[in-house]
Amino acid sequence: MRFLLLLLAIFSSATASTTKSSNWAPPWRSLASLDTNKKPEVSVPAALGLDAIIQRRGGEAASTTAATMAQETAGLPSAVKLLIGAGGIYGAFLYYGSLQEDVFRYEAEDGSQFKQAWFLQVLEALANVIIGFAGMQLTGATAGIPKMAFAISGASQVSAKACTSLALAIGLSFPVALLAKSGKMAPVMLGSLILGGAKYSVREYLQVAAIIGGTAIVSMGKKKGGGSASSALGVAYIVASLALDGVTAGFQKRLKAETAAAGVKPKPYDFMFWTNLYMCLTAAVISAGLGEVGSGLAFCAANPEIFSKIVKFAICSAVGQSFIFYTIANFDPLVLSTVTTTRKIFSVLLSIFLKGHSLSLTGWSGIALACSGILSEMAAKMGGKAKPH
Repeated sequence: MRFLLLLLAIFSSATASTTKSSNWAPPWRSLASLDTNKKPEVSVPAALGLDAIIQRRGGEAASTTAATMAQETAGLPSAVKLLIGAGGIYGAFLYYGSLQEDVFRYEAEDGSQFKQAWFLQVLEALANVIIGFAGMQLTGATAGIPKMAFAISGASQVSAKACTSLALAIGLSFPVALLAKSGKMAPVMLGSLILGGAKYSVREYLQVAAIIGGTAIVSMGKKKGGGSASSALGVAYIVASLALDGVTAGFQKRLKAETAAAGVKPKPYDFMFWTNLYMCLTAAVISAGLGEVGSGLAFCAANPEIFSKIVKFAICSAVGQSFIFYTIANFDPLVLSTVTTTRKIFSVLLSIFLKGHSLSLTGWSGIALACSGILSEMAAKMGGKAKPH
């Protein structure tokens, strides 16, 4: 983490002299110049307690980590900060998705494949624990944090991630899984309609229908021989993952309420460390109970190539979360939502073009329909941002 901050400082000094004499306005400056004082309701990745962090973004509740990150790059123009934050998120998570697909498509010489999804979650969470702990040492740990709320949130989050990995492990294609996971709004809407009597616009219903319908079309539109076949069980795992995402969102609201009641304001790396610590412990207990620890280590020992991919996968997860915190510290939450939303679309397209997925015309129409639903949701958020408050 110190090395990462040092790189940012060097980059700041190198660009300071050139930016003073240049009036060039990059095309992304309009995104970087969004008003950071207004806080629209946006949907962002729930992992690692980011929803709770973003709701506290801005004003007096902003974290010490945000201030530290801002100071480290104070000399940089907003466009360059956006390039660093968005570039880091894109680079880390595009590679993360590619590695995740490689891990579950890997085939050993004897024809066996890596199936230890819970063991993979142990290693991923462990990498985030290490980075989170280092970040806490740099920014200072927050005392009096309610650990039980973190434990419940961490357990539900790692279960959701494990369900996605299990879907990939049994053969669900990566593009289908990622498109389906983009429909997180569906279980939230369903729960709110049933339990809360909420009302949604026709546009919101159409957005969800486009994502779900497009995903279904893609799963049915794959050409024969074009990679792993989607399965009903894989879809069931994705549905379970989406349901657990909804549960996680509810527990994160409870976590926010409990921390406020306790009079504490956890910093981003507090969230990263404690959430992932309980994610790691939950995954370790389950993977040990399923016998995945021994078999996973044995498979990695027999196939060093896949072990290197798993290590890179875990590192990308931790580095990507650090860039998310950097972006939260410097920009409006809408910027982060836009970056993460478009990243999903690029991940799907890269997987199709680079991993040998062969789609029929029907499959491509499904991709277009699902992506239109995702982009419509993003456009609605930006439209809401432009409305007067």
